[in-house]
Amino acid sequence: MSKRKILILSILCDALGYVSFVFPPFDFIWAPVSAYIMTKLYKGKEGKVAAVVSFVEEALPVLDVIPTFTLMWFYTFIFKSKEETIIEV
Repeated sequence: MSKRKILILSILCDALGYVSFVFPPFDFIWAPVSAYIMTKLYKGKEGKVAAVVSFVEEALPVLDVIPTFTLMWFYTFIFKSKEETIIEV
């Protein structure tokens, strides 16, 4: 899957997290689903850690404003790739 598609899916998943502002019980459904999607979009140890963070963030009502999926995209494709480039040189 391309970086662009993953970014679009990440933004959509973050937007789905905002549904709980209108319909609070949605968190009970969305928290485990978001964790599962996070592990599928982002592989490895980072994806598993992000899944736990996503689950907790979606389960707690105050933290829903954090765009976890989009932040993970930036970490994976912007910040982490810069670190690898610096180390390889």
